[in-house]
Amino acid sequence: MKQRIQTSILAFLIFIPLVVIGGIIFELFVYLLAVIALMELTRMRNTTNGYLPVIFSVIFLVLLLLPESVGILQGIEKPELLMLFVLILLSYTVVAKNKFTFDDAGFILLTIVYVGMGFYYLIETRDGNSASGLANLFYVLVVIWATDTGAYFFGRAFGNRKLWPKISPNKTIEGAIGGIVLATLVGIIFHIAYPFSYDIIIIIAVTILVSIAGQIGDLVESAYKRYYDVKDSGKLLPGHGGILDRLDSLLFVLPLLHFINFFT
Repeated sequence: MKQRIQTSILAFLIFIPLVVIGGIIFELFVYLLAVIALMELTRMRNTTNGYLPVIFSVIFLVLLLLPESVGILQGIEKPELLMLFVLILLSYTVVAKNKFTFDDAGFILLTIVYVGMGFYYLIETRDGNSASGLANLFYVLVVIWATDTGAYFFGRAFGNRKLWPKISPNKTIEGAIGGIVLATLVGIIFHIAYPFSYDIIIIIAVTILVSIAGQIGDLVESAYKRYYDVKDSGKLLPGHGGILDRLDSLLFVLPLLHFINFFT
């Protein structure tokens, strides 16, 4: 527990100032996090045949993260970029003589979309068109943290019924509900301090959606680890695991909020 707390404090002291600063420094930091997360998932499945799939994956992940205004992407939209990568991956299954399989190609493609879109919208939330990007990102962060905190303490105090024991045996229905309740209270307080241009009912509904989506994101990453029989996605954060272990909820929530045009 001591190591876990020390790592949390250190990560907080690094991450929060970079969020506040924003701009190119924050974006480069996000690129680094995304590449590490990609490597964590790739190692988890252990599918690569040599270094070429890894190199391809990193290049296309970075291209997916870049804003479309960047010169190298002008005239090329994200779906076209992904389709190009699909063709390259499928071609490589032939070059590798099926040592790199269709299943491997599908896994890498899904991984890039999962990681790439999550971190892309992390940058978009902070440094996109909205002037309130910093407040928007802090709203998401505090709601996710409140969900995790509420789920932990409610689960320990009242948890009896398992939420999804085959995927995450320690999570309980009571904990999940407690996480939603605490997240909703925190979301209301945040709205009072930094008002959104929405009625309070909308804020409550969106906060509940964020809390549920964050918990689903956590379960998705737990399912990955359970399926590939690993305890943590990585070892970068002692006591916590890897980057995905800490940011799995965020990768689910941010795209969803942009899809419903909450951040305008």
